[in-house]
Amino acid sequence: MNTNIEDYGITPIKDSTDPSAPIPGRVTAVHRERYEVVCQYGEIGAKLKSGVYYSVAVEERFPTVGDYVLLQYNPDGDSLIVKTGERRSTFSRSDYSGHDAGFAKSVQEQMVAANFDYVFIMASLNYDFNIKRIDRYLTMSWQSGAQPVIILTKADLSDQVSQQLQQVREIAIGADVFAISSKTGEGLDKLKTYLQPRKTIVFLGSSGVGKSSLVNALAGEEIMKVADIRENDSKGRHTTTHRQLTLLNNGVMIIDTPGMRELGLWDANTGISETFSDVESLFYQCKFSDCTHEKEPGCAVRQSIASGGLSEDRWHRYLQLKKENLFVTDKAAYLREKDKWNKLSVINKRRKY
Repeated sequence: MNTNIEDYGITPIKDSTDPSAPIPGRVTAVHRERYEVVCQYGEIGAKLKSGVYYSVAVEERFPTVGDYVLLQYNPDGDSLIVKTGERRSTFSRSDYSGHDAGFAKSVQEQMVAANFDYVFIMASLNYDFNIKRIDRYLTMSWQSGAQPVIILTKADLSDQVSQQLQQVREIAIGADVFAISSKTGEGLDKLKTYLQPRKTIVFLGSSGVGKSSLVNALAGEEIMKVADIRENDSKGRHTTTHRQLTLLNNGVMIIDTPGMRELGLWDANTGISETFSDVESLFYQCKFSDCTHEKEPGCAVRQSIASGGLSEDRWHRYLQLKKENLFVTDKAAYLREKDKWNKLSVINKRRKY
């Protein structure tokens, strides 16, 4: 059965008279070395053409979910992916998540998704509510090139929704924040702005935050399995086992991802600057251009912390992400900076006594 590939954002190749010419498709799932791709012939299985993707002479990016590709169609078996298209947005993470810096021998990029318009950052309003984790997701979402939207789920389980909304809005500069309940339907109507045909949305969040429940609520039918959360700590089990692009009946495409409690940064300077624009704007107000924001006179950062304009906790979260990103992008520079931080810490401790 033929598929309307334009619903998936695929531009068909017109007036092709060569039956062997590659056809366009979009990757909807990745299973190790095998791919699911939607094309004009429907959902098909595909593999990478080894002469293209495993050749030293050819530098072709490995596809991920959401990628547009060209493939040689095979009606009798797996087709061959021969080219990965240009990406307008990408979400990738490192296999290092901020722990044991200095012990990791190498850091690798893990591509999560490509070619999406919005990132729905999902955080539960139950016991798993974590501002630090939201900062991290925001950083990577801004880095991706798409628009982040923060969805605070399970509003029906919290009696502090207003306070939690305010907490998140204070850090979510430039991003909309909504509190919703997939169970009661509360707040779902506020998401309609983003639910437009041929738009692609990536869902990010820890296991148990309600990604599958929200997908089902938006779809108006149960298309994803939902697992119960544990009552003792409100943490859920993984219901999504692999990244999957799904076209809903309303024309919206959803890329659901397995729960990622730990999200390692990857080349995230731009994302950090966007997420902490309030912090970095203070740097231009410091008396000295090379201010380290420790003990220098006229330091706008220290003055803002002293006056309550910038919380010490937010400043430390900024520093932690900067340190982690430096480690991921340049381990040698990280080790040099680490030595400097350690020396400053010793000096500051001595000054107290």
